[in-house]
Amino acid sequence: MSGAYVHGYNSRENLRLQDQASTLVELLHCDTSYPAGNRILEAGCGVGAQTVTLAKNSPKASIISIDISEGSIAEAKCKVEAAGITNVEFQQGDIFHLPFEPESFDHVFVCFILEHLSRPVEALAILKNVLKPGGTIAVIEGDHGSTYFYPDSEPAHKAIGAQVELQRRAGGNANIGRALYPLLRKTGFDSVRVSPRMVYVDSSKPELVEGFTKKTFTAMIEGVRASAIEAGIIDPATFDRGIRDLYRATEQDGVFCYTFFKALAEKV
Repeated sequence: MSGAYVHGYNSRENLRLQDQASTLVELLHCDTSYPAGNRILEAGCGVGAQTVTLAKNSPKASIISIDISEGSIAEAKCKVEAAGITNVEFQQGDIFHLPFEPESFDHVFVCFILEHLSRPVEALAILKNVLKPGGTIAVIEGDHGSTYFYPDSEPAHKAIGAQVELQRRAGGNANIGRALYPLLRKTGFDSVRVSPRMVYVDSSKPELVEGFTKKTFTAMIEGVRASAIEAGIIDPATFDRGIRDLYRATEQDGVFCYTFFKALAEKV
């Protein structure tokens, strides 16, 4: 896959991904749907956190979802079956070695995958190859550099920066959201359109305080504590203070903001 998943494959991360997906459904997927009879490739489905929404939004399309992790595929299958969804087929596979013929899909969907790859342009080129002429690709990524909060905190920024650096050392890019337009253009896609999707959270939105600030973002940063400290990126006291300060932003007078980027493009 040419990159490592720094968050790890475990039950805690599985739960975090599910919380993230359920919290962000409307923000990220309000405009994600495909026509009846179309064939869609979901590249890097993970534990199926996005798959259920993708399938429900396009119930008469045919979806093939792949992931490199056999364990994640098993989790995704269970989630889709529990939801009563029947238009998804799962395959274990590597984006860099796709088992599909050229021009065999009408659309490609990629969500929170490019950030983990050391060769995102190569990955996009491979995905472009399996698209039919006139087909589209949708790419969704976050950007940790877009994070800000009140009260502000230098230790919190350092804790977030530790996750960014850990991901960089693993070959990925936690700030890749801002780069989607040039990456897609470099790959030769046409009609590239990128829209920022900001998550703004204050205490008037308790569902986002709980679902996003606590269970999605802060849980993600907390999850790399041992790895970041072991790698010498940050000291334990600073990291722990940063996490406390991120939780401080979830209190009555706290504010938290983060921006995702969604790109749509066509293959000519």
